[in-house]
Parts: sequence; structure tokens; C-alpha cells
Amino acid sequence: MRVSAFSKVELADCLKKQGLCIRVGSFSVKIHSSMSVVVDGIFALYSDYALADDDYADFHIEINPPRNARRWYRPQVDFYFDGYRPFKPLPQDQAFALFEWSFNWCIASNCHTHLILHAAVIEKNGNAVIMPAPPGSGKSTLTAGLVSKGWRLFSDELAMLSLDNETVCALPRPVSLKNDSIEIMGAYAPGSILGPIAFDTSKGTVAHMKAPSESVARALEPAIPRWVIFPKYQSNQQAVLAPMKQAQAFMHLAENAFNYQVLRQAAFEKLGEVIDQCQVYQFTYNNLDDALEIFDGLD
Repeated sequence: MRVSAFSKVELADCLKKQGLCIRVGSFSVKIHSSMSVVVDGIFALYSDYALADDDYADFHIEINPPRNARRWYRPQVDFYFDGYRPFKPLPQDQAFALFEWSFNWCIASNCHTHLILHAAVIEKNGNAVIMPAPPGSGKSTLTAGLVSKGWRLFSDELAMLSLDNETVCALPRPVSLKNDSIEIMGAYAPGSILGPIAFDTSKGTVAHMKAPSESVARALEPAIPRWVIFPKYQSNQQAVLAPMKQAQAFMHLAENAFNYQVLRQAAFEKLGEVIDQCQVYQFTYNNLDDALEIFDGLD
């Protein structure tokens, strides 16, 4: 049974009362929320995800108004993880974005069976591209553009490298688009589905694009990393894919690892394996069609 089996009214009732438990990649997450914007986001963007067993969930997330007067005065919303509130509340209209951000935090902070990088991952023919990049680099826009044209989405935020073998695991979820990227993707992939738009966040205007149905259906299929590409959007430069020194790439990957200090030696060895098995590049672009041509030509 999938989330799509619920009407929006049924979904809202489930989220408010017993909570909704869904399977996302190899994880299960149970969500409680009375917020209409969270209902709208789950209904629009998570319809393809399977329901999980209510008796066990890896993460329990609650997105609800504060338990004080702020639920009426300048309404806010809180994130609770297993009953604990790790962050300050946000404006209420950012509730769905808060759910997405908090889910990322849950995985990055608690899943140490993998080395987790702040990076997008896409796949074709069993081969994966890992794209680490800081905010503002155009990573998510590039990811959204490529998965709208046939690449399989693993993640636009978290690269999960197995410590047991040479694979990267899939975690397909909605792609986070910010500011101008929302309009760009609306024009580039007009059939794409966007969730609620959050304004004036710490990242500007944010909306999430639905993950392709095929990517969700194949979420348990890992891939072999073949390329590590550091993308950078530059408005005045044509698309260029340039080789990068392995030592430099290793350092950048380590800087982008959420749990490097937790895993220590295992993280060092895993990054060494990834660098050895991958071709490493820097990539600048200003046009998604040009980027698609270069990525489709990777060999």
C-alpha cells in the first residue's frame, strides 16, 4: 500500500492522529503533524512511497505548532525528534521545508553504518555520479535537471557510502530548489510537480520537486561510484569538465562528510577507496542542456 491510497482528508487525519509511517530508501520514518502545509507536501510529493510497519520506525518526526502562546501570535512550528526538540521554531509557513530539513538531520546525525557526504548522487546503467558542493553552487538545480531527463535520482543532499562494499545507497526524496531555481526548473521540466513554497527562509525561497516515480520504485538498488564531480554554476561561463587532482578531491570530500569524525579510520579508508575507483572532475556550467550533454557523454 502506498501513500497515494489516501485521499487528502484521510491523509490529514492519519498524520494528525496515529501518524504516517513510510518507507524511504532503506529507512522508515513516522510523521506526526496537524499542519495543513505538511499534509499538502506529503500528498503532492510522497504519493509513490510505500507505507511501512507502524510497529517500528527508524525515525519519529513531529512537525507541530509550539506548545505555548506562539501557536496564535506570529504562528510558528516546531520539529520534535523522538519527543526531543533540537532546534528553535520556524515560521509556520515553513513547516514542510522544516520536515525535509529535519529528515536530513535525522539521517546525517544518526546513521553511522554509512559514510554520509553532503552531496547529490545520480545514476545511469549502474554507475553513480557523486556531486559534492556547498550551498549556492547550483548542485540541486543540476540534479533536478538531470533526473528530469533520464538520470536516476539517489539524493540531492546525502551521499550514503556503504562501509561494507563499494556501493552508494539510494535515498530518493524531493529535490530542494531555491530562489531562481524554482522558475528555472518550471521552464526546463514543465511536467515536474512542486510542493509548497516557503518564503523568507534562511536559504531564501524554497520549494521541493517530486522525485521521479522510477527512482522511488528502485530505491533499494545501489550503484557503483564511477565519478566524483564538483559542480559550480557560473552565469558567464560555458560548460567545462576539467580533471581534478585526487589529493584535492579527497580533502574536499572529507570536508563534506557529516560523520567523518565519528567513523575516523573507516571514513579515511572509505574516501580513499572512492577516490581510487572514481574519475574526479571540477565542472562549471550555466546551461542545463549543455550540462546534460556532458553528463550523458561520461565514459
